[in-house]
Formats: sequence, structure tokens, C-alpha cells
Amino acid sequence: MGGNKGSLRVLKLWTAVLALLCALVVAAEGQAGEIRRETFASKALKRDFPALVYVPSGYDASGPKRYPVLYLLHGAGADETTWMKDGGIRKIADDLIASGAIPPALIVMPGCPACWWVDGPRDKAETAFWSDLVPEVDRRFRTIDARHGRMIAGLSAGGFGAVRYGLKYPNRVVAVAALSPAIYAETPPKLSSARIQSPFLKPDGRFDDVSWAAHNYPALLPGYFAQPLRVAAYLATGDGDKLGIAYETALFHKRLLEHQADLTELRIVDGEHNWTFWASAMGEAMRYLFRFADPARSVAAVPAGDGAGLR
Repeated sequence: MGGNKGSLRVLKLWTAVLALLCALVVAAEGQAGEIRRETFASKALKRDFPALVYVPSGYDASGPKRYPVLYLLHGAGADETTWMKDGGIRKIADDLIASGAIPPALIVMPGCPACWWVDGPRDKAETAFWSDLVPEVDRRFRTIDARHGRMIAGLSAGGFGAVRYGLKYPNRVVAVAALSPAIYAETPPKLSSARIQSPFLKPDGRFDDVSWAAHNYPALLPGYFAQPLRVAAYLATGDGDKLGIAYETALFHKRLLEHQADLTELRIVDGEHNWTFWASAMGEAMRYLFRFADPARSVAAVPAGDGAGLR
């Protein structure tokens, strides 16, 4: 008889433990952001511009609240799914938001393989980004449609794009992060995909030094330094990167230091040109970026004509 009572107590205890675990799981899942697949019509690309969008937990129930936006640019040959599949960006964002390290935010991951985020002969990617993608994201989602609500990060060729956009559009971006950025001050090395992809090729298929120089960051520095706005920059690379990017990143950092020493961070750590490094570096990069962004905020009223199609 006593044994049966003991077994019953043990059963009740285990039932209570399982109920607690289930509650914890449900609570944890409630804090998880959602990944939504979006398609944006692009006149510049003459086709649809695909993207994945991370929507933070509580977004749909947050009423008129508007959110800062981080745009993530992938590397050469990748697509809109790469930050999710290889970078684990959903978990990184969930953990950072849950811990309070960053505010709830939207994260947009567009896909444009081999475009290097510039206006090339095949893809007018830069025009598509600023004229088609960003305005439509601001129309569909409750974004903070202003400089202090917009950040850009990228890796490799995407880092090249993030650096360019920060220097060229300082009135539209408050901070950028570039992981292993392919920002060769002169010409890219033989192993770089820049030498074989359409944005930097002549009609005969040979690498075009003139096109590279026109799009590369040194051409943008005089104009950037001549205007008053400064874009915060977080730069990180692995010391084992066989494309020579550690040196190039340090050189770019040195040039920024002369003009914005308090708005530039450099990390050269043990690592290579791969997702092991990029995924490990992204958390700190996001912490840095969101130091400069306006947090999610409620808006009492949306101005007439603004917010059409918001969801």
C-alpha cells in the first residue's frame, strides 16, 4: 500500500516537471521571431527581388509600433536564404533581443547572386536596392523610415556593398558592419570572384580595372569626408583569410580613423573566410550596430498617405 502511494507521489512529481518543461518550451517559442518570404517587384532588375524578412516576436500585436531595420547582404554567389541556412541569423537575433542586447527589429535579407550590390551590366543591383527594395520594405512593414532606423551589414562581397552604401548614402544609413569585406584598395587578387563575375567584366569577359576602381570604396572617400554626416562602421575579419582581406580591412579602418575615430571599430581575430567565422562574429556586430539605431517605438498616428499596405 505504502509502495503504491510512493509511486503515485513520484508520478505526480514527474507530471508537474513535464508540465513545467512544456510551459518553458511554449514561452521560449513565444519569443522566437518569424521568417517571412517576400517578393518585391523591381523595375531596375526587370524581375522580382526576393528576400527573407525576420519579424521579431510580438510584431503583429504591437499596434502602431515602428521598428529599426537591418539589411543583410550576402556574399558572391549566395542568395537570400544564406544568412538563415548558414549563418543561423534567426537564433542570433532571437537571443540578442531576448537578452536585451538589441531592441526588437526587422531584418531584411535580399537575394542577388553575383551582383556585388552595384549597378553592373547585367543587374542594376544598387538602384534596385535603394529604389525598389527599401521603399517597398518601408511600405509593407512598420519601419522607422529614417536614417537612424536603418543599418546595413554584409560579408565578403556583401561587406563590399555595405561599405559602399555607408560611404555613398550617409543620409540614409546610420551604421554598417562588414565581415571579411572584399574591399581591395587596388585590384582584387586572382582568387577573388570579382575577377570572374559580371559587374566587373568587360564585354569580352576580361576583368575591368576601370569598373572596379569606379565602384570601389577609395572613389567614394573624398565625397564622404567632404560632407558632415558620419556612418558608424564595424569591421571584422579573420587573420587566416587567404584572400588578404585582413590587411585590406585594416587599411580601410586606418583611413576612417583619421575622420571618425569614435565611430569605427576593427576586429582581427583567429578565423578564415568562412561561415565559422562569420556566424561567430555576427552577434558582436549587431550589438555595435544597434547602439546607433532608434529603438522600436510607438507612433500615435500615422501621417495621411503613409503606411499603405503595412503589415
